[in-house]
Amino acid sequence: MEVVTRRQAIREGWLHRIASTVCRDERGRILVHRRSEQLSRFPGLYEVMVGGAVGVGESYEQAARRELAEELGLRGLPRLLFTFINRSGLSPHWLGVHEDVVPDTVTRDPDEVAWYGWLTESELHSALSEWPFTPDSHEAFSRYLVFRTAQS
Repeated sequence: MEVVTRRQAIREGWLHRIASTVCRDERGRILVHRRSEQLSRFPGLYEVMVGGAVGVGESYEQAARRELAEELGLRGLPRLLFTFINRSGLSPHWLGVHEDVVPDTVTRDPDEVAWYGWLTESELHSALSEWPFTPDSHEAFSRYLVFRTAQS
């Protein structure tokens, strides 16, 4: 088996793995953030999840923890909820969707996160139709809500 970079996997349209986390606070609000303008993928767009590529030999959970630390300065314990093949975005990829309850205040990496805020589910539904979100955000959040409803 050959190991390739994420850039090459995207260029060739090969499946790769991405770990993402829906961050909620103690009140149930969801963290939404705007990507930095200097990022090569989807600069300036909003996202419902924090995440990134899963490295070789790394689990979805390990990658989700690493991404929370890198982007928001958090030492969380995200719980993997489900995975699916996401065909929105730059190329198809396995998306591992996690959830974690995190503090209200985070230490964002300005190279990754230009802004963040906390929205209720109702506010987020409105924002998804009004703000420019990444392609993954719509499908992943919709699946996340279905998953949560099925669990309750």
